Formats: sequence, structure tokens, C-alpha cells
Amino acid sequence: MQNLLKVALAQISPVWLNKAETLKKVEQSIIEASKEGCELIVFGEGLIPGYPFWLALTDGAEWNKDVNKEIHAHYVRNAVTIEDGDLDSICKLAKLNKIAIYLGIIERPLDRGGHSVYASLVYINEAGEIKSVHRKLQPTYDERLTWSPGDGNGLQVHSLKEFTVGGLNCWENWMPLPRAALYGLGENLHIAVWPGGYHNTKDITRFIARESRSFVISVSSLMNKEDFPKSTPHLDKILEKSPNVLANGGSCIAGPDGEWIIEPVLNKSGLIIETIDFNRVYEERQNFDPVGHYSRPDVTLLSVNTERQSTVKFNK
Repeated sequence: MQNLLKVALAQISPVWLNKAETLKKVEQSIIEASKEGCELIVFGEGLIPGYPFWLALTDGAEWNKDVNKEIHAHYVRNAVTIEDGDLDSICKLAKLNKIAIYLGIIERPLDRGGHSVYASLVYINEAGEIKSVHRKLQPTYDERLTWSPGDGNGLQVHSLKEFTVGGLNCWENWMPLPRAALYGLGENLHIAVWPGGYHNTKDITRFIARESRSFVISVSSLMNKEDFPKSTPHLDKILEKSPNVLANGGSCIAGPDGEWIIEPVLNKSGLIIETIDFNRVYEERQNFDPVGHYSRPDVTLLSVNTERQSTVKFNK
């Protein structure tokens, strides 16, 4: 039954800005999904260690403000450094349970000096191997005050049974050219990860599905006011302006015809599980295929730079 894939959408909250504790929650979700026979599990954007909600609550754009500098330093300290083995336990679980994983992290990569952070989407295959790390191309609005812009190295797709799966972070999903790059690589199962919010997933999920004639899985996190740990730096400042609900979920699945398979799920923590059938892709590509029979590469052609960017190159 290579055409069938059982997927789990992990709509959970982080232990905010606590890498170690959030990793434990991720591990538990993977174990639960494996017990249900899932072959792919997806987590929200930047789940480890969480979304930078403080920026909108503490005058994040105010220049040289101690509050924001100190929270940022705490954030960077809790970011994920893959080279240091921070995801080794996740990879071991993937291999042990033969489950593929898309995981949103805040990455502190050593190949960019080890001091800046990126919103990255990591794909780990069912053999426990990290196959791609996609750094968000363009942080959105106030995210630019803490996240760095990524590159095209992670614009990759991966085989999973009969599916070809790829993914983008949050508002990258609104960028036509990165979507086209993944379509051109044969993507037919698109993963869209979000920090949370029905307002994010309600339109674009179905839009991408209809545009690409692919399955689209949108996964969001949750975050409520009471989820801020007491150990958070300057918690009093954050809570002064914090709404009760910062991220209400909205995880969902659309089919290749653009119709809902699972409508956005709000304010509910846990796994959302569904089995999807690859045959639906072929059915909907019969009348439209954006990089196949319904394309004109002789007229419009996209060029993609997939080189991992670095400030310094040393010649040996």
C-alpha cells in the first residue's frame, strides 16, 4: 500500500524558550504517533524553543533596549545547534520507530558563526537521517528583529512511499517562486508550518493545494498566556500586554482538489491523524499540472540558487 500514508499533525505548545523541556514534548509526540502507526509527523514553525512573541509585547523595535537584548540572548542560548547533536535524540526516535519527521526549530548554526538564529524546517527521514535544513528565506515583519534571512539550500524534496514531500515556513508559503521551486522538484505533499493561528492557515492551505494539485498539511503550534514559564526573563513586561491566546492552532489538511480533508482545528492540543491516498494527486493532475502539461518553460523559467550561504570561504 505504497500509495497510502498515515500522517500526524502535532498541534502542541512549546515549553517556551526552554530547549531541553520542549525537546521532551516533541519526543513524547513522536512516540505517541508511532504507537498509532503514523509514518510522518509534523510540528509547527520554530517550536523548539518557541516563537518570539515578546517582540510585539515589549516594544521590540526600540533601539538598544536592555529588555529585548536580554530576552534575545536567552532565546539564542536555547536555540538548536544541530552540529552539537541537539537533535540526536529525535533522529534516534525516527529510526527506532521508522517515522519521518518535519520539525520547526530556531537554529543557531555554526556555519554562520554560531551567534545568529534562523527559523529552520528540518526533515528527518524514517532512517533517522537529517536530509534537509531549510532556513526561512524571509523572516516576517517583527521576526526580522531576531531571526536572520536564510538561503535556498533547503529548497529540497524527499521521497516518502509514493509521495514527494517538501515544506516551507509560515509566510514563505505566500511566496510564489519558492513554491514553484518545490513544484518543479516534483512535490505532491506540501508541508506548511506556522507558529499558530487560524488566520494563517484558513486560506493559504487550500490555495496551495488547488494551485499545485497536491496534498497540503498545515501544522500550527499553540500558545496561551499561562504557557509563559515563570523563569522567562522579564516575564512581567511580557505579561503586561499579552493577550490570553497568542496562538490558537489551526492545523489542517487540504486535498489536491483544494477541499478540506481536515478543517482547521482550534484550541485543541494533541495529535491530529489522517491517512492520505496518493492516487488523488494523479486524479487532479489530469486537468492541471503547474510544472508539467500546463506549463511553458520556453517562455517562463525559474532559476534557483541552492548554495548554502556563508560570509567567509576559505581556500585550501
